Amino acid sequence: MIALFSLALVVFASSLHVEAQDESRIKVYANRGDNITLPCGLERLSSMFGNRIKWTKIEDDSTETDVLVSMGFYKKTYGNFQDRVYLLEADDSDATLVITDLDLKDYGTYKCEIINGMQDKVVEVDLELQGENSLSFTGVVFPYSPRLGRYNLNFQDAEAACLEQDSVVASFEQLYGEWKTGMDWCNAGWLNDGTVQYPITKPREPCGGARTSAGLRTYGRQNKSNSRYDVFCFTASLKGRFYYLIQPKKLNFDEAVDACKRDGAEIAKVGHIYAAWKLLGYDRCDAGWLADGSVRYPISRPRKNCSPTEAAVRFVGFPDKKQKLYGVYCYKPQP
Repeated sequence: MIALFSLALVVFASSLHVEAQDESRIKVYANRGDNITLPCGLERLSSMFGNRIKWTKIEDDSTETDVLVSMGFYKKTYGNFQDRVYLLEADDSDATLVITDLDLKDYGTYKCEIINGMQDKVVEVDLELQGENSLSFTGVVFPYSPRLGRYNLNFQDAEAACLEQDSVVASFEQLYGEWKTGMDWCNAGWLNDGTVQYPITKPREPCGGARTSAGLRTYGRQNKSNSRYDVFCFTASLKGRFYYLIQPKKLNFDEAVDACKRDGAEIAKVGHIYAAWKLLGYDRCDAGWLADGSVRYPISRPRKNCSPTEAAVRFVGFPDKKQKLYGVYCYKPQP
């Protein structure tokens, strides 16, 4: 059974949820834009003066990016974390890291190292977007493949693809939660633990066999550099206004981008349309351009000629960008 982490914390984000997987690994869930704490500390009080504390972010190729280094009164932050991170230092044993204004690029695995002569410690903290394992499920998982077609993404490409669509690579828990609500998808996709899986609610021959039970089909862990699949992305919130822009005529892709700009917005991303559809019940039967060059439309109320059998974000495809056959969906971020 997973126990809640017992270290006393100052919690900045009301949605923060912490789980201890073992003594050296912790999982934290938080929403984009939150100010959050990544717990780390010694088991007993010990003067931290002169001791070395180092926080790094572990990248997918196992390299480490420096976040913060502290040696006594000397403290230094690095790169994108400058002016956004600091040590909580609630007492002499505390090396908890505070990250302010969480961005999608901040999610991932962090390592805390405390070098204390007599009592050293290393802790890894997985920071994940708020999802099914948190206090409430407030997001949506969606499958994604690029214009090149299915099974064209290695793990690094998959991460980049999700970020480009205002989302992150989904976790097993998030995909499992979506499967429980009826998600059925026969294309295998990356998850953030490096496994490749797909959710099946209606067993059939091309998707693992007609006589198998419903569930998540898994290919296990795959080579992150050489293996190529689709990806399951997760987006948890909509921090702005998503809308279909009424125009007197149909647009090609470049015209669609310009139309949104003239309206003080940007062309919407795939993550935006899924969040608006799932979280806000957005319903529109007009196919429109999105930022990745795809054409889609969101249906919350199934009806004739508009996804008659199920609520869904319908995918038209990646048409020739010169075709003047579609409208456009725009997005205005909150100021």
